[in-house]
Amino acid sequence: MGAYDEGANARPVAGEPSEAPPATTVPAAGPLPARASTPADPPPADPPSAGHPTVGRSAAGPPPADPPSADHSTAGPPPVGPPPAGVAALSLPFQIASALAFALVAVVACAHLGMVFLHVAPSNTVTKQHGQAIDEWIYPEFEQNWKLFAPNPLQQNIAVQVRAEVKSVDGAVRTTRWYDLSALDGRVIDGNLLPSHTQQNELRRAWDFFAATHDNANRPNGLRGDLSERYLRRIAVLRLDREEAGGRGAVIQQVQVRSRTTNVPPPEWSEEQVSDKPVLRQLPWWPVADTDRAAGTRPVDSTETAASAR
Repeated sequence: MGAYDEGANARPVAGEPSEAPPATTVPAAGPLPARASTPADPPPADPPSAGHPTVGRSAAGPPPADPPSADHSTAGPPPVGPPPAGVAALSLPFQIASALAFALVAVVACAHLGMVFLHVAPSNTVTKQHGQAIDEWIYPEFEQNWKLFAPNPLQQNIAVQVRAEVKSVDGAVRTTRWYDLSALDGRVIDGNLLPSHTQQNELRRAWDFFAATHDNANRPNGLRGDLSERYLRRIAVLRLDREEAGGRGAVIQQVQVRSRTTNVPPPEWSEEQVSDKPVLRQLPWWPVADTDRAAGTRPVDSTETAASAR
């Protein structure tokens, strides 16, 4: 009790003299003033009790550490980006060579597009002056069969017909009737949902090729004229062999091709008047060489021909 009663609120014990009051008294209530802490002797920080956060704690504890400042003077080197790719990865001489190559390709592409445009465009001053150079660039690899801004669409039906002079098995030579190759193609195409490109365009393109490379007297106007003749002749021979012109076993000696052109009649409401008379363009006889025949139709010895016919 003596230790407990020591202090400001100690009660006197009966029979004992009271002690003199101390020189200074401690206030009965209120927190004790905090002692100023010095950097040399910081007071230990009491850990907060669980579930009871410290409220109103004085600045006796150490001040919170400041966040590290972004000091670039002591930082490491900046991150390195991805290495250059493509043309940028090449050395300067190769970059120059690549740029020149790209420029050359661009110039050639622009020139080609310009040549094709002039080829399909209507006749103008440039095509009249440089038509030969344009044709040499376009033919034969970049040939176009259409025209830009065509002022007069095709209003004619052109039928290609052929006949042949054949040598029969008995040695007799005779001339066949006219075979309408365009009508044969038409019968194959009619009702066919997926006609082949050959059935639709082979004969028509062959005749257009011939007409574009020959004058009105059927004379070729260049090296392509001879090529168009051989192309049309081979098509005619193959078609006649398919139709067995002259009978089984007959050998085609020469062929003759003609075109039959008729105008498309105008509609009933039109007042346009066109002729309904067909126009024929008959070509000279062409002798047939062995190279014009298919592999299985080459002429053979007459004895073998007669034996095969029997």
